[in-house]
Amino acid sequence: SARVSSGPWLSLSWNFSANFRMGIDLKAGGRSKRSVRTAPKSDNVYLRMLVRLYSFLARRTNAKFNSIVLKRLFMSKTNRPPISLSKIASLMRARVSGDDLSSKIAVVVGTVTNDERLIVVPKMRVAALHVTETARARIVKAGGEVLSFDQLALHVPHWC
Repeated sequence: SARVSSGPWLSLSWNFSANFRMGIDLKAGGRSKRSVRTAPKSDNVYLRMLVRLYSFLARRTNAKFNSIVLKRLFMSKTNRPPISLSKIASLMRARVSGDDLSSKIAVVVGTVTNDERLIVVPKMRVAALHVTETARARIVKAGGEVLSFDQLALHVPHWC
């Protein structure tokens, strides 16, 4: 037992026993350790088809790319923010040596939007869940290519 005294007017004592243990209130939501999504909450048929495709690819291949795409397909729409054409172009220029950005494919699990501040759109290949009409028109006009995720799995099965 412990005794605390800080003057004649206050005297507290506690009796700690070996039988006293803290419990977990299971009804209040205790013991839920896993908070990672294992399926999308959306009822979108195309999204569910992509989840089935990439869960198969993640299970059957050794490529880490498939499990990353699958994890991002599970994310909510707020965690899949849109990305602009100018941001994709600048990231591709940083990763590709030379002027030919179409040698690599930019993969976006989200929406690709147009950016009017980008005067000249370079020739590039983009795979995304959704591409706005103006962004798609500008990429195709520059000689680039826009792929969906199921087309991406068919195009490059060696790293998908």
